[in-house]
Amino acid sequence: MANREALKELNTRLASRLQAARTDDVAAAWLAVEAGGAKYLLPLAQAGEIFPWTPIMSVPYAQPWFLGVANLRGGLFGVVDLAAYVTDGKATHLPSVSSEQVRAESRLVSLNASLEINCVVLVDRLAGLRHASVFAWSEAPGVGAPPYLAASYVDAAGVRWQALDLLAMSRQPEFLSISA
Repeated sequence: MANREALKELNTRLASRLQAARTDDVAAAWLAVEAGGAKYLLPLAQAGEIFPWTPIMSVPYAQPWFLGVANLRGGLFGVVDLAAYVTDGKATHLPSVSSEQVRAESRLVSLNASLEINCVVLVDRLAGLRHASVFAWSEAPGVGAPPYLAASYVDAAGVRWQALDLLAMSRQPEFLSISA
């Protein structure tokens, strides 16, 4: 019960910081998340609302990374397993999605309404807000990398964070075509 209260408080703090970041110029640049054992940076300008785990209605004959649809605040949103999509299905949450602890920490991050796509990405957990100043160095994506992979950043502890371009991801033909 205490963990649930702490998670609720973290979500509330993150939501207020996200709102402040959108209105302040001195804001963080990314929402840091973890998915499938990797660390990702989602641009705040392209990320939307953060939702707790909610039941997902599966869709038959869909790509393995497309988990189904969820009713979030009365709207239907497609649910994409971020780790599975980015790794071309090499990482997936599907076997562990039923775990109560996974559900407690997992979040659904919607794409900003300005991207004009009703979609959320499933992440294992939120890791806070990040600004470019907290990273020691960065490197451009490799040759042949998908267009939605932006630069990789390494923080002072030596942890690598992969920035994603959610706009580019949402415009990929394979992202828009969920049929298997």
